Amino acid sequence: MIKNITHCQRCGTCCKKGGPSLHKEDKRILLSGHIGYQHLITVRKGEPAFTPVSCGIEPSGYELVKVAGRGKGWSCCFFDEAESSCIIYEHRPLECRLLKCWDTSDLISVIGKDTITRIDIIHPDNPVLRAIEAHEQECSVQKVEALISALTKKADRVEILAELAELVRRDLFIRSQAVSEFELTLPVELFYFGRPLFKFLETRGISVDEVDGDIRLDCNPSLH
Repeated sequence: MIKNITHCQRCGTCCKKGGPSLHKEDKRILLSGHIGYQHLITVRKGEPAFTPVSCGIEPSGYELVKVAGRGKGWSCCFFDEAESSCIIYEHRPLECRLLKCWDTSDLISVIGKDTITRIDIIHPDNPVLRAIEAHEQECSVQKVEALISALTKKADRVEILAELAELVRRDLFIRSQAVSEFELTLPVELFYFGRPLFKFLETRGISVDEVDGDIRLDCNPSLH
């Protein structure tokens, strides 16, 4: 709730905090072509994501499909900063239509309800689904979190970092195979597979480097 504001000021603050999560009601916007896979990013279960409920970054309890940000920033890719406006305003997603910064109750009421996943908007005959399934089985965020948790418990650091490095390798291999087979652009890859594991590890204080063609990991002292 923001005092002394009763209508949109077109300040762009909401749009700069990240794109909305999509709900089943938004499938019509996708089907009509106003939003494409290249405009989306998947937040896999367990990945950190901004939540309007706490106005902070928290691990997601379920898979989300969100409108992607622009470049390396959080600003929604449909936000026109020069005009401080939405370039698909007439076809904006449900969460954008409900959001009022002076009263967020309508938005909060739909958070986590009837959200869509990749499976909801990928044609069941699309062969990329096999790659997505393999990726989820072999490179889940849950596996990564379990290994990070073991690091904090003073377990065998070398062995755990080696296991994490193997997950990073497998993640990159599945992605590269899919990119080659299906001729994916980077934005579409991020929709199909979410953020690379090395990006996720970096947010948890684990650096990932390529040394002589191999993946090497190291963690900050708080995880030792």
